[in-house]
Amino acid sequence: MINQADVDFYKENGYLLVRGVFSQQEVGEMRTALDGILNRAAQSKFDSNATWQGDYLPPDQLKKLVLKGFHDVQYQDAAFTRAAIHANMAAVLSQLIGPNVQLHHSKMLVKPPENGAAFPLHQDAPYFPHATHSMLAASVHLDDSDMENGCLCVIPGSHKNGMMPHVGRHYLDHREYPITMATPCPAQAGDVLFFNYLTIHGSDINRSTRNRRNVLFQYRDPMDLPTADVHVNWGQGLMVCGENPTYREYHANYTLQAK
Repeated sequence: MINQADVDFYKENGYLLVRGVFSQQEVGEMRTALDGILNRAAQSKFDSNATWQGDYLPPDQLKKLVLKGFHDVQYQDAAFTRAAIHANMAAVLSQLIGPNVQLHHSKMLVKPPENGAAFPLHQDAPYFPHATHSMLAASVHLDDSDMENGCLCVIPGSHKNGMMPHVGRHYLDHREYPITMATPCPAQAGDVLFFNYLTIHGSDINRSTRNRRNVLFQYRDPMDLPTADVHVNWGQGLMVCGENPTYREYHANYTLQAK
């Protein structure tokens, strides 16, 4: 899927857009799976709006925005399990991270037409810091994306800055880091944007009449250990490439139901 020049670009810039990782049939399967998750969530007590709060927009504008975000979608539909370990994904990950690659978590992000919320510029690292910063995100595009419907934008080379101070651990000060200073990464359905968790990134509001649906997988080297006890779940650690050099037992977290 990629060559040494692509790997060098990733190391220098902190991101890499890879075209055609998933076929249109696979994209269609994930769209169907995503719709099913949204429908089931809407019928449960766990449906929520994941818009970012703060002072980057006036309160009256924030109230109008919608962002659907659910973690660990591979627990909800097998289409995302297949996507997480897809041969094309593994081929790229093994070159960007190394021979051993582990899934940390996944997240579904849906920006509906005309009022899909923005993501102010931020790093992912403050949410789940790791020792050697091997962690990267793979954002799978289920729709064509551009600036009109809120495509992802990155600041090339920003991963070299290390961990930066965030507002409430959520996003960078929007007055110093407006979305306009980032480089847009327009993509087509089936493309995947890979970026290091230290790379500054974000996206604008969806002002179009089109959806912007992405599924994001976070991966790491299994020997890259967390430096804070955050963002941990019982299913974390699926091996996508190679082996886990450290053996440990994994236990499910559940409560038995009364008959």
